Amino acid sequence: MTTALDLDPVQEAARIAAQNDAFRRSILGTTPVADAPQGQFVMTRGVAALGPDAQLELTRRVAAFDAFNADSDPQGWHEMGVIDLEGTTVWFKLDLYDVDYTYGSPEPSDPAQSRRVLTLLLPSEY
Repeated sequence: MTTALDLDPVQEAARIAAQNDAFRRSILGTTPVADAPQGQFVMTRGVAALGPDAQLELTRRVAAFDAFNADSDPQGWHEMGVIDLEGTTVWFKLDLYDVDYTYGSPEPSDPAQSRRVLTLLLPSEY
């Protein structure tokens, strides 16, 4: 298996971005995404307070999000995005942890050594 040490930074970023995209697409649970990495999908109290309809719509938008650009995604990992929901700005952030969710992943491009946590949050909660 190729590790991050074997990849140049562009290849590593592309691999991580593809894994993050697969994880995001799998969060609704309605469409299985083959080989989606393991992880958790959480939201802050502020997002939860928007109500179930807003939560579902935000989840759909996160799963379909593809508006990454050099300004919002400088590493090319597809790890953060901004969504406007009827005038409310909501962020999503994907963090990569070790398999115990204790520390950062030792090999972010290796799904066997990484777990994702996708958080929906309001900018004021950052």
